[in-house]
Amino acid sequence: MMRADGEFGGEETSTGRTNRQSHGCQLPEVGATANGLPITRPEFLIAKTRRIPAEATNYKISNLCRSNSEPQVRATNRNSAAYYSPVPNYAFIGLLGIALFLALATVPRASAEPLFGSQRNLTIARIYTAPSLSGELTDGIEWEPNSRAISYFDSDDSGDDIVTLDVKTGRRKVLVGSSVLDSAMPPIIPSLIQSTGLGRIEPPRYLWSPLDNALLLIGTDKLVLLNLDTMTPKTLVDGSAVVAASDTNPTAHPQSVEVSGGNTALAAIDDPKFSPDGKWVSFVRGWNLWLVNTSTGDLRQLTAGGTEALRMGDLDWLYPEELDCTTGYWWSPDSSKIAYYEMDERPVARFPIVDMSSSAGSIVYTRFPEAGTANPIVRVGVVSVDGGVTQWTDTGKDTNIYIPRVVWLPDSRRVAIERLNRAQNRLDLLFCDAATGTSQTILTDTDPYWINVSDDLYFFSDGKRFLWSSERSGYRHYYLYDISGRPLQELTTGDWQITGNGGFGPGAASHPAVDEVHGYIYFTSNKDNVLGNQLFRLSLADDSIVRITRESGIHDPIVAPNDSAFVDTYSNTMMPPRQDLYRIDGSRVTAINKNEVSDLGSYHLSPVEFLTVSADDGTKLNAELIRPRDFDAAKKYPVLIDVYGGPQEQHVRNDWGYSTFLWDEMMAEKGYAIFSLDNRGSWGRGHVFETPIYHHFGKVELEDQLAGVRYLKSLPWVDPSRIGIWGWSYGGTMVLEALFNAPGVFKAGAAVSPVTDWHLYDTAYTERYMGLPEDNPSGYYESSPINQAQNMQAKLFIAHGTGDDNVHFANTAELLNRFITIGRYPDGLFIVPGRGHSMTDRAARIELFRQMTRFFEDNL
Repeated sequence: MMRADGEFGGEETSTGRTNRQSHGCQLPEVGATANGLPITRPEFLIAKTRRIPAEATNYKISNLCRSNSEPQVRATNRNSAAYYSPVPNYAFIGLLGIALFLALATVPRASAEPLFGSQRNLTIARIYTAPSLSGELTDGIEWEPNSRAISYFDSDDSGDDIVTLDVKTGRRKVLVGSSVLDSAMPPIIPSLIQSTGLGRIEPPRYLWSPLDNALLLIGTDKLVLLNLDTMTPKTLVDGSAVVAASDTNPTAHPQSVEVSGGNTALAAIDDPKFSPDGKWVSFVRGWNLWLVNTSTGDLRQLTAGGTEALRMGDLDWLYPEELDCTTGYWWSPDSSKIAYYEMDERPVARFPIVDMSSSAGSIVYTRFPEAGTANPIVRVGVVSVDGGVTQWTDTGKDTNIYIPRVVWLPDSRRVAIERLNRAQNRLDLLFCDAATGTSQTILTDTDPYWINVSDDLYFFSDGKRFLWSSERSGYRHYYLYDISGRPLQELTTGDWQITGNGGFGPGAASHPAVDEVHGYIYFTSNKDNVLGNQLFRLSLADDSIVRITRESGIHDPIVAPNDSAFVDTYSNTMMPPRQDLYRIDGSRVTAINKNEVSDLGSYHLSPVEFLTVSADDGTKLNAELIRPRDFDAAKKYPVLIDVYGGPQEQHVRNDWGYSTFLWDEMMAEKGYAIFSLDNRGSWGRGHVFETPIYHHFGKVELEDQLAGVRYLKSLPWVDPSRIGIWGWSYGGTMVLEALFNAPGVFKAGAAVSPVTDWHLYDTAYTERYMGLPEDNPSGYYESSPINQAQNMQAKLFIAHGTGDDNVHFANTAELLNRFITIGRYPDGLFIVPGRGHSMTDRAARIELFRQMTRFFEDNL
């Protein structure tokens, strides 16, 4: 599932470097078109700028249905066509039927509200209108390979430049001027799908050559190599190739477009990379791997036979969405070979997403394996840069597995492959010979519940040791092994966890920075305060740990290639993120972007109070509270609970909450107290805190949320008869759990994009926690809110996008049918044609939150 806290943003790190989980969505430029249709001027316009709204970066897109998913935008260059979030017409009565039309007609229309409150009160329109109240962050931050400087996009009235910032001196200089960049930077072609899965992974707009002498400028269908000595651009690849269509629905894949004669133009270029020696650029096009020589321009196709259903080096929907995979191929360190996934999607059901706003009801298909059904069959092959036959690795006879990680050993002769069983409670590390494909099991981790995969595997250059992380103690820690798999040392211990830089897949993708020269490992952790995280340094000599960052809150560091410095993006609950450049000892070089939002101070936001609540078994649960504006302890106030509640998400954290937080603050202005609680099963406090939800969603989570309600009712200023709850995705599911299984406790609830029946969600996520449906039928039944809908007594508002490729609209449709059967229809219903799980366009967002605001004002 997914959760997103920042508006209009793909999940990049706040430095602009892609962090595995961005949606890659953009708003359109003025005058742009999509499918021949004009795109109207967006009110939140960021085209022609490399400064991007802070909401567009580092908002937590977590797994499956993280709550409060926000719209996204990726800043565009001056030539970009930008992203078109489809805003289909609403004349779809004939498609949804008269009943749905009448249901929609019952939703009250929110009254018009001023763009800026006359008394500097927050409004929904103001929250979603430029200038952003979360400020702007610098986009495209990349480390030079030599670690002497960072580069990033900078804008002024004359255009967009790529500038560098020197680590030693803090001096800025223009690397590529706007005139060169405007002519050389290839455009981004609009996407028409608000997708998750692979749609999360945002490609960088440029890459540094490992030789430090060139930049690769990246467009949708074009790659341009810019020589930094001469500022001469050279087109390496364009999108002119046309082949016969190999799939009945070629337009379902973003890398192909249907052209005349039923052919497919292999226009789109995905996942470009330099070879380690800088001589080649690899990329995926048309479900196959390609290479181009950076000197000669020689273009070659490495794999053949790739189709939408049989992908070569190209990721599907499931692996990036639920296993946090960011790529489908990997260069060997000596640049002689590439290891890649072959993903056989033919056993996976094709799920139709219907464009209900079109008269013909056009359909886009995605491969979506529902719980208990067939997964893609994945294997790993190795192919030489000279081409030839692929050598397939031996990962065992059982193909009903996951292969979530692939890493080359330093010798370029062996590939490390992580093999996860279908039950996800056994993880094997295999070493596979690249020449013969033979494999050897090096180590095995097992867990009585499930294993969270991470990205901590690191091989030391001496070829004798590797770093591994595991949650075998109940908390993620580092372990050192020799190359044969013999354990050498437990490097970290304690009731705290390595957190990494966030992640929406299982476990945190830590990506440790290893300084082999000085014997240090740099990592992030919440060991000093579970509500935040810091950058730490671990000594391999004596296991000592030193904290590098200092400010309480959330730090998102990117360490230089030579481990001499880092870029840090930092925020806390009351301060939008800022970006700074630091030396590795923690001394600050200079601010990259202070991101001081002067307008924010005039709104006098209510402070966030952190507290703990005791669960029924005595477990201390973290919670946060925002009191109503102009709080008076002698008065009685309603409470609105902002819930997520699902695994792989920490809702209560000391970080900036973007537009969701601002809406909560707006409701506090209106006289509501806002409360959030992290129940057992949520992330941040180790695997031991997650596992109580095993094989039964909703039960433990609701027990803990009800403990929070009891705490609220103990406060003399809380009106116990007016407690409401709202959430998005898994949070929406928790709203239904609360209203259906705790009747009489909540007066009103709003569920956005909820899972109502866990049979309808995907294999990797659902089965990780619930097991296979045939092995846990009672758990699936009791965990699916649709089966308790008859118990609802409170007022209910439901919102869902018909184009949701993550939590399919079928979830809400089935629940509506159940309500019709029992004669208890929701009090508010907001169906959003064509929108995805995050509802990524501003107009839909504004209307959604207007409807929710009016619903709670009328019913709470």
